[in-house]
Amino acid sequence: MPTRHDIRNVAIVAHVDHGKTTIVDAMLKQAGAFAAHQHLDDRMMDSNDLEREKGITILAKNTAVKYHPKDGGAPITINIIDTPGHADFGGEVERGLSMVDAVVLLVDASEGPLPQTRFVLRKALQARMPVILCINKTDRPDSRIDEVVNETYDLFLDLDADEDQIEFPIVYACGRDGVASLTKPEDGTVPADSTNLEPFFSTILEHVPAPTYEEDAPLQAHVTNLDADNFLGRIALLRVEQGELRKGQTVAWIKRDGSISNVRITELMMTEALTRKPAEVAGPGDICAVAGIPDIMIGETLADPENPVALPLITVDQPAISMTIGTNTSPLVGRGGTGKGADAKSAVKDRKVTARQVKDRLDRELIGNVSLRVLDTDRPDAWEVQGRGELALAILVEQMRREGFELTIGKPQVVTKEIDGKTHEPVERLTVDVPEEHMGAVTQLMGIRKGRMDNMSNHGSGWVRMEFVVPSRGLIGFRTEFLTNTRGTGIAHSIHEGFEPWFGQLVTRNNGSLVADRAGAVTPFAMINLQERGVLFTEPGTEVYEGMIVGENSRSDDMDVNITKEKKLTNMRAASADNTENVVPPRKLSLEQSLEFCRDDECVEVTPEAVRIRKVVLDQKERGRTASRAKHG
Repeated sequence: MPTRHDIRNVAIVAHVDHGKTTIVDAMLKQAGAFAAHQHLDDRMMDSNDLEREKGITILAKNTAVKYHPKDGGAPITINIIDTPGHADFGGEVERGLSMVDAVVLLVDASEGPLPQTRFVLRKALQARMPVILCINKTDRPDSRIDEVVNETYDLFLDLDADEDQIEFPIVYACGRDGVASLTKPEDGTVPADSTNLEPFFSTILEHVPAPTYEEDAPLQAHVTNLDADNFLGRIALLRVEQGELRKGQTVAWIKRDGSISNVRITELMMTEALTRKPAEVAGPGDICAVAGIPDIMIGETLADPENPVALPLITVDQPAISMTIGTNTSPLVGRGGTGKGADAKSAVKDRKVTARQVKDRLDRELIGNVSLRVLDTDRPDAWEVQGRGELALAILVEQMRREGFELTIGKPQVVTKEIDGKTHEPVERLTVDVPEEHMGAVTQLMGIRKGRMDNMSNHGSGWVRMEFVVPSRGLIGFRTEFLTNTRGTGIAHSIHEGFEPWFGQLVTRNNGSLVADRAGAVTPFAMINLQERGVLFTEPGTEVYEGMIVGENSRSDDMDVNITKEKKLTNMRAASADNTENVVPPRKLSLEQSLEFCRDDECVEVTPEAVRIRKVVLDQKERGRTASRAKHG
């Protein structure tokens, strides 16, 4: 078959924070993608604000470097897909792998293969792709290169890799310094026999297969991602599998339902470094972007109008976690961060609070996010959103909040399945790295959550690695408690492992809530009296309403409290007049922590300025009647 030797398509896959985006930055710089005077940010590929803040890749992105071989041959275009390392964004990983012919597996020289490494590698091996192993961060003082290579071989065997896939080349790199070598350096050192990424580039050219195609075959191009442009409208990113795609050409658009219509390509672009540049033609193996098809969706095919043949649709794993997203129904809806009314309203004119706006936004998210599902509920202003994990859903809510939406978010639930007439629930494989002294606390924590220990290893460095199989329900609210019990030193990562029979009832939060029993502003006097009862979440001056949760009770039941109580002023001198008492600073909960904290009868109110936890039923008497009915049957 004819082969295009001027192009290579490769994806870089790894666990979170093992250095994918940093090494792509170094490749771009060394391939001469930027002028010498150009100002460059760190982690250029993480273009999204949330990606920069959290330090993780959320969206799969592609870039292209022009590599000039040292033997003076013709320049070769290397298309690189930077995929997310988190299993919650698995839909992005699966789409990225459908565009490439090989993967570079990046593994940290100290941490070794972790759960997400297993997840992304499994996907690559299932697609029968060759793998290049890159041991990154060799300069870490605690690096253990030989053990990590052996652990990676074990992982390949565990995932049933075939002989060809196990015979992978190994590159040793320090992505931050832009240095790679084929010779193993000493632990904790930068490779000494190289000053650049040249060995890495040459390994990619040697081991990534060049795209092959059939001579005179009709056009077939696969839509793998979507983007938008203010001038061009919706842009489809696609890989040309066969034939040629030209600007101005009329092609057959094969939709997901199998229907076919003819459309014209108004604009064709190819990626160079981080920018898209106009092009006239894209051939087999090219990754390009086209405009002119307003309703095109991921997984669809562009084909020859006279001989339209569809490519297989992209499939993703089933969702494991769901939560209800609806409009804000609290008394402070549309009133800004303080909730004090007229003064705050002027600053929040473009607030989005209606059911139609929320539904439109969720529908827009479905266009580019293939791993998400939105289902109707019995209420017209709330929808059940299903995703791969808690983080993926929390990221969606955070993005909507930044766009001006006000929402009510229900407690995350698991998505169950009926198998042979029995209810099965999703389970996760949790890998925990903790200092030895916290081993007992973590084992106890997992025991409460019905976790089953699968494996335990001690590297002799004072740290223990434990693997548990635990129901996904047990991990909702786990992270905060885990960090508290390990004094902030523990590292935990989990990945979807499949479905197992229902584990029974789980009690994950032992403490009740402190619930405001009236509306008003929080006073320091009331806080001083209440801080002995538990941990408070609000600061003085915050506007509260009846049913809003203002703290965590030290006991297991809920307590209604008056946090707006003021000190009575009299003209009598009190014995305690000169006593000063300090208000304990409140515990500020992030969006993820608030979702973890929720019980079944609680939900989270999310606005651009504030995140509040509240009872689903705000009225104190109504809650009391419901509890009484539940108690007495």
